[in-house]
Amino acid sequence: MVKKIFIGVAWPYANGSLHLGHIAGCYLPADIFARYNRLIGNDVLMVSGSDEHGTPITITADKEHTTPQAIVDHYHKEHTDNMKKLGISFDLFTRTTTTNHETIVQEIFLILYQKNYIHRKSIDALYCPTCARFLPDRYVEGTCPYCQKEGARGDQCDNCGKLLDTFELLKVKCKVCGGTPVKQKTEHLFVALSAFESKLINWLEGKKYWKANVLKFTNNWLQNGLHDRAITRDISWGIKVPVFGFEQKRIYVWFDAVIGYLSASKEWSKLQKEPAKWQEWWRDSNANHYYFLAKDNIPFHSIIWPSILMGYDETLNLPYNIPANEYLTLKGEQFSKSRGVGIWVPELLKRFDSDVIRYYLSINMPENKDADWTWNDFVSKNNDELLGTYGNFIHRVITFTSKNFGAIPKAATLTEIDKEALHNIHDTHREVGEALTQCAFKKGLRTVMNLAQYGNVYFDHTQPWILLKTDIERCKTVLHISLKLVQALAVYMSPYLPFSSERVWEMLGHTDPIKHWDDAIRELHHGTPLQTPTLLFKKLELTDIVTTTDPFSKLDLRVAKILEVSDHPKADKLYIMQVDLGPLGKRTIVAGMKPYYKKQELAGKSIVMVTNLKPAVIRGVESKGMLLAATDADHVVSLLDPGNSSPGAEVGIDGIAREPVPVLEFEAFTQAPMTIDAKGQAIYNGKPLKIKETTVITDRAVKEGAKVS
Repeated sequence: MVKKIFIGVAWPYANGSLHLGHIAGCYLPADIFARYNRLIGNDVLMVSGSDEHGTPITITADKEHTTPQAIVDHYHKEHTDNMKKLGISFDLFTRTTTTNHETIVQEIFLILYQKNYIHRKSIDALYCPTCARFLPDRYVEGTCPYCQKEGARGDQCDNCGKLLDTFELLKVKCKVCGGTPVKQKTEHLFVALSAFESKLINWLEGKKYWKANVLKFTNNWLQNGLHDRAITRDISWGIKVPVFGFEQKRIYVWFDAVIGYLSASKEWSKLQKEPAKWQEWWRDSNANHYYFLAKDNIPFHSIIWPSILMGYDETLNLPYNIPANEYLTLKGEQFSKSRGVGIWVPELLKRFDSDVIRYYLSINMPENKDADWTWNDFVSKNNDELLGTYGNFIHRVITFTSKNFGAIPKAATLTEIDKEALHNIHDTHREVGEALTQCAFKKGLRTVMNLAQYGNVYFDHTQPWILLKTDIERCKTVLHISLKLVQALAVYMSPYLPFSSERVWEMLGHTDPIKHWDDAIRELHHGTPLQTPTLLFKKLELTDIVTTTDPFSKLDLRVAKILEVSDHPKADKLYIMQVDLGPLGKRTIVAGMKPYYKKQELAGKSIVMVTNLKPAVIRGVESKGMLLAATDADHVVSLLDPGNSSPGAEVGIDGIAREPVPVLEFEAFTQAPMTIDAKGQAIYNGKPLKIKETTVITDRAVKEGAKVS
């Protein structure tokens, strides 16, 4: 029976490039699941889009001296392009700044308000007298009360991971002007989550099949009791609040974004010229809703979104399953757009085929625990498994058959090993289907790879190259069975590797694309001409990856705080500085800043340093690092200013992975030339240097094009 399958995928913030954590966490598993369900005949609707409201957008716009609209336009286009190149097969990838979305969010807001599920409440908030505005949590920075780390946000400490309230922070500062905010009263609207607590508990009783981590996150919220949650914010970017007296506030992004699943479904229906079609997925009680996301988003989908739906319209379907993934990490550290930790999708797509990326993320998917991305393992999995096992079997079978027969040969009498091969095809058909139905994507892929491994064993054991000379009919049978294995592999692998699977399918002489899961076990028509085989994958060398890495990635740029400044005893233009690099400790550096800065101007100042530069002895004093400054055509020198960032904070660029080498030669540093743009930002290849959301600028006015060294 055909089922309606709705797939909602978490919406990425349009304030920076996508990293591989986003893809492994939700977009790739959702796509694998959608492709499989389409193949078995289910009616799938998969939607998502760019999350274009909220403070991360405005912070990025402030730092880059542009408008929020310009930021979201740029990154929505980039996200859409990345999804297409990776083969993420959305029925609609939209955005939250559409009129359609705004209308539906305001409609749901008003209905909840009219039903008394939204109420007014006066609360304390931080107000910046200098900026003359209330500060959303991400505009607030301070010292974490738990780990004592500076630079904690008003909602979370990135160092220890604790969720925070702005009033918990110590030494609070406004992130925009650096001033000290004060506590003031402000009125906001709150959604009464507490009103849905008993309904949620009853609904969750039937969800024993959910992943353990999803149930744990959800039950933790319920065990502590649900608290009413603010639904408005004191910002100017976002969806307007449709309630009198709240014209200067905007709807909180967490409420706005989850409604995108419904608004996107309605938008898709309008684009199909069937405005009511969305109801087939949302009002049919037999339709199943799946939501794909990373674990930090679980409560928004297991608590908040169901509550909104219950309050708005109880005839709408609630989530059937939320197969949330754990985190993909890089050297044990969580991928993070805000901290600049990650391998960025636009850069990776320039270097590798999409299916190569998809394979490694699938076989290394963080389904039940965090998984680490390492280049060594990436190369190994590509060479030993994707190329050595899977690609090798397909290439040797099609190449041998094409060379000697040119078409699919006819099978004669089958032996026990031939029957075993066909039996394995059918077993794999069932086992992979069961795994994908249960969202066990790694298990499904391993099962496909086991069949590929078996194919190699079958081919080696039957030795068709010998049969070609001794028993031509037996040779044809062996090749026919081998091609059936290839055909099955192309179908079973198509949810994971859609691009290369279609190429294999075409090599087998099929003129129509892969359409059905049962295509894997359909008969081969002997005499069908085979297409000229081509290599599906290529061998990778770790040295090639290192040498093709952007030169900037080799730099370890960090924020440092100057503790002490003294004159160099043997040089008139040099200072000796003691600097604090936070977790990297304290260091001594020598810098030629004496003609340009007085000692009192430097003491206590934050700077940007190259920390992995090969140490050098300068006039008898060892310098373990180099500060960065810009020099323009008029010989004006200006230090790079990292703002209020904490010592040791990493400096990076969106789209370039941080892979610093242990010791950087000065020549390697010169291969990544940085300059200053018209806004005073330090840039590399047109992109600004950043610490979290903060853009690095110069502390003095220099001309555009000034060189950083």
